[in-house]
Order: sequence, then structure tokens, then C-alpha cells
Amino acid sequence: MPWLVEAYLVYGAIYKRMEEEYMNKRGSILGILLFGILGVSSGAMATNGDNMIGIGPIARSMGGVGVAAPQDAITAVFANPATLGSGAFTKGSSFDFAGDLFMPSVSGEVRLSGQTYESDSHGSVFSIPAIGLSSPVGSGMTFGIAAYGASGLGVDYRGTELDNPTAFGTYPLIQGEFTQLQIMKFAPSIGYKIDDALSVGASAQIDYATLDMRYGSSPGYAFGLNLGLLYKPMENLSVGFSYITPQSVKHKRVLVDMNGDSRDLKLEAPQQVNMGIALASKDIMNLLVEADIRWVGWANADGYKDFDWNNQWVYSLGMQVEPVSNFFLRAGYTYAENPVENHDGFDGSINFITMQPNSIKNVQGIIFPTYYYETFRMIGFPAIVEQHVTLGAGYRFNKRFSMNVGYTHALEKSMSETGTDLMGQPVTLESTLSEDSIDFGMTWNF
Repeated sequence: MPWLVEAYLVYGAIYKRMEEEYMNKRGSILGILLFGILGVSSGAMATNGDNMIGIGPIARSMGGVGVAAPQDAITAVFANPATLGSGAFTKGSSFDFAGDLFMPSVSGEVRLSGQTYESDSHGSVFSIPAIGLSSPVGSGMTFGIAAYGASGLGVDYRGTELDNPTAFGTYPLIQGEFTQLQIMKFAPSIGYKIDDALSVGASAQIDYATLDMRYGSSPGYAFGLNLGLLYKPMENLSVGFSYITPQSVKHKRVLVDMNGDSRDLKLEAPQQVNMGIALASKDIMNLLVEADIRWVGWANADGYKDFDWNNQWVYSLGMQVEPVSNFFLRAGYTYAENPVENHDGFDGSINFITMQPNSIKNVQGIIFPTYYYETFRMIGFPAIVEQHVTLGAGYRFNKRFSMNVGYTHALEKSMSETGTDLMGQPVTLESTLSEDSIDFGMTWNF
């Protein structure tokens, strides 16, 4: 039997085998602890690429800023560990607990041969908690630690029109009908204040990532660094810089090759360069304005480069005011161009004489017929939203306790591309994504 027919007949047969195999897998102790403590739920979390725009209600309600002037320990560890020794929250020790109720709306569509197959992804509300701690430990030195869900994306079209095993006779309609990626970070950090103007810091990032492509969840670890610098030429002006190293995880047996064998896939959280500038004025309702720019190197990261993602510039602007004593209002905006490259005009057809695809894609040694490669990256990983608008508020009840809330809306974005299906007929693939989230948090100072 021709290899293409063999390959796609085997997909349905291996689902049960792979799922049973992975049900018997046991997670490592650290992975169990991290997910048990934080309770990260599955679901699409794509924002800027698959990165959250910020962690916690304060940063997220200010458009994800925090490289130059974070307002809590979680943001300091996440954005720039050099700020641990210089923020208002570092006058003593502080503990932060935050939670995000994330509500994505994802849909996919395939139009071919006069037929339209469209479905909404299953799932509606997902929880993403985070914790953070900062405490002075010596002259000019502050220790910080945080654990948080930093990245993720996915869809679940199982049992819908897109999960159609007979659209092309014996061939499935798409690949990528179920995907789930989650990345958690555990980050012990140190910030050191050299003098009133200059601070440095570093975070050791321990990543716990899981990836599921319908054949079973595969966990893995990665390690990296977040190195930061903070410069304050004057009391009301701060300039921050941080660099995050690439962090790579090999997920075992998550994809299937043309022989029906399970194969590994390496996904690398890309290197990032972050820059921020913040201005403060005590005379104008205790005003704080910050602008951040982030560069994300998707195009050179394993996995993302294989599915043709572009590097991304992320622009964030946030503002906080204190109109009455101890009550804070916040707003922000973030823009980042969709990193997923458009492949209009792709050739997804097969030659019915040789039963070979007319074009193929090689993903880390795994061969995809081009049509299934395109459905996988367009519908299975729709990390396409570009604009976020944010709002928030906070109240300091006393010197020891405060609460914050925030709301984030990612404006709806659609992406489509055209080509030919397996039969050589015109086909259009389309994904649409929008997001809403409600954030809340509590801070204790002691």
C-alpha cells in the first residue's frame, strides 16, 4: 500500500494505543508539586505568540509593562529581577497571590469543494494562578521567588466538524484537531542595588512544560536565566533592561511519522530582550506611566521556526493613578504583530499515479504532506491575536494588605490562507481568536 495511505490509515488506530500508554506515565515530583500548587488548567492561552502579556492583575491591567517599574514581586521576577531591590514593594517583605480567569474564543474553518467545515474549540474558562515573594536579605540585596503559568496555547476540535475522518475518503480533514501546550516557570531571583542609580539582578528559570497532540501528554524540563539591569538617573525616571535566554524542552512521542511511529518534538521558549522606561509624578495623582518594548526570537526557536513563525516586536503602554488616597486606577494597551507566516498559494495536492504528495514539509525529521502541515500550524496553533486593551483597579486597605483586580480583552483577529487540498482543489483555511480575562490578586506586606 502506498506510504501516504498507510500513514493516514494508521492515525485513527494509534490514538487509543498512545493514550493508554501515556495514562501509565507518572510525572516527576517537581512537576506534580508545581501543577498541584498552582492548579494550572488546560486550554488556549495564546496572547503574544503563546506568551502571556504579563503576570498578575497589576501588570496585566497596565498592558503587561513592568521592566522599569513593577508594582509587585511577581512582575519584578517575571519582567526584570534587577527591580527587586528598588520598587516600592521592597521596603519590607511582601507576598503576592494572583489568579487569572482566562476565557478564549477560538474557531476554525476549512472551505473546500463547495463545502464549509467550521467549529468552535471546546472549553470556555481556565484558571492560571501565580505566587510571588520578595524579602530583603542583606545590604542592598533582595531575594525574590515566583511560580506562574507563563505560556500556553491549544485547541480542542474533537468530535466537531473539523474532526472529520472521511472528508477525503479515508484521509482526515485536518491535522491539529487537538493541541495543548502549557509552560510553567519557577524562578528564584536576586536583585542587588549597587547605589541609588544602578541595580542588577538575575533569575534562575526552571520550566515545566507539557505538550499533548492527542496522542498523550508529554512533560519536560528546561532551564534558563533572566538577567536584568535598572538605571534611575533621577527619582522620577527609571530605565530597565532584561534578557531571557532560550529554554528548550524535548517532548517525547507526541507526533506520528509517515510509518505510524511516534516521534519527539523539540519546542524552545525563545530568547527575549526587554526594555522599559517609566515616569512618575507624585504631584499628578501619584501618576506612573511606563512604556515597554520586547523582542521575541520565534524565528530561531526550535519548533516555532519549523512551523514558520516570525520574530515579534511587542509594544506595551501602561498607566496608573491614585485619584484618592490608597485607591488606584490602571489602564494599558499592547500591540504585537501576528507571528504566524501566511503561506497563500500552498500546494497540498497528491499525485494519484504515484500516491506521493506533490510537496512535503520536514519538521525535525518528521515528514508532513504540505496540506496537513498547513492545517496543523493554521488551525492547531492559532496564536494570532495582535491587540490587547486592559483596565484595572486596586485598593490598599492598610500598610499590610491590598487587593487588585484587572480585565484584559484581546481584540478578535482572523487569519486565512489559500492553497490546494489533497485532491488539488482550491481550499481556504481560517482561524479566529479573541480573548477575555479577569485577574485578581492580594498582597501582604510584613
